[in-house]
Amino acid sequence: MRCVGSDARSRGGSAGLPAAGRPAAGRPAAGRPAAGRPAAGRPAAGSEDDVLRRVSQVVLAVASQRSTRDVLQMIVRSARSLVKARYAALGVPDDRGSFAEFLVDGIPERQRADIGPLPRQHGMLGVLLHEKKPMRIADIRADPRFEGWPPGHPDMSDFLGAPIRDGSDVLGIIFAACKRGPGGFSERDEQLLGLFASHAAIALTSARLYQRGRELSVLEERARLARELHDAVSQKLFSIRARVRAAEVLVWRDPGRAVAEMESVAVLSGQAHAELRAVIDGLAPPDLTAGGLAASLRSYAVLAGRTYGAEVTFHAAPRLPALGAQRETAVYRVAQEALHNALRHSGATTIRMSLSATRRKVVLQVTDRGRGFAADAPAGGLGMASMRERAASAGGTLTVRSAPGEGASVRLELPA
Repeated sequence: MRCVGSDARSRGGSAGLPAAGRPAAGRPAAGRPAAGRPAAGRPAAGSEDDVLRRVSQVVLAVASQRSTRDVLQMIVRSARSLVKARYAALGVPDDRGSFAEFLVDGIPERQRADIGPLPRQHGMLGVLLHEKKPMRIADIRADPRFEGWPPGHPDMSDFLGAPIRDGSDVLGIIFAACKRGPGGFSERDEQLLGLFASHAAIALTSARLYQRGRELSVLEERARLARELHDAVSQKLFSIRARVRAAEVLVWRDPGRAVAEMESVAVLSGQAHAELRAVIDGLAPPDLTAGGLAASLRSYAVLAGRTYGAEVTFHAAPRLPALGAQRETAVYRVAQEALHNALRHSGATTIRMSLSATRRKVVLQVTDRGRGFAADAPAGGLGMASMRERAASAGGTLTVRSAPGEGASVRLELPA
């Protein structure tokens, strides 16, 4: 006997379809193909063409960076259909003995609510997680490792499960139960489930890498902010403190010099305030998708020039190819770093920034005619490493040219 509980519950009607709504025996329902016949233009369920179609859908979903949960739900649904199972589920374990995600296909919502909270990592689910190998069992209820069902859970018999692995790490499990038709699950079913487990691993690994990338971006921004505050504001504040001390000493001996020191304190305070404001304004780029890269760079050039009391000109080509959010953010950040360096270190009164494009590449350039620096000198405070890392992450190249007394040029090239 197979799937006793579920058959008993659905006797007289298929899942989700009451008996009163079923067609008469021997006649297909209106608008539906007869049993065993695929709809026109659609491959038969479980055929090689159907396998290819469903796997292609999953691959495209992963490649298009859709919601990880949506991709995993698609995987569960496709796996259940292809192995011809009544039920299928996919679980992603958490570190508290339960599951962070547990996606089910084949059980109605009302019945899921009756089952109660998410399962724990015990019984056959725990075996799948810990033994890290596929399982194909004729009757799960006869296995000594089986620990029973919670109230409301369908009674299952034949069981097919596979771990979702990334190397030696188990990211989750996927399983199907209650084969539709005689014979139980086959070796081909096991191969198909393993194929979908592999795609689930890709989706989960991509999600992890994306999260780590976001965390790394936060750490990089904190490091950049720390450099900005150290290089600019903290040095100004140290100078202010030193001049205030000097004014305290001179106030009785040389009041004129004391007044001059306090005037310089006022100037330094204004500069520190302006530079701190510039750092705060630069913490996060604007919504580049809303305003566009060129418009965002133009606005920032005006703001930075006004803050530092310099003229910053910006020119952009009338037509620029779309680079995508990640690459446009990289361009914005490189422009921001290069412009900050020129404003703070070059001594130039005019700085030029441009964004141009050819058929094969997009070019960002920031130039000044200031004091320059030796190209082979250490430039740790100029953010060169950060700019090069951002250029590389966007698939571009960064070229910096400078010499003492000859200004500087920063050029970023990206393939269009």
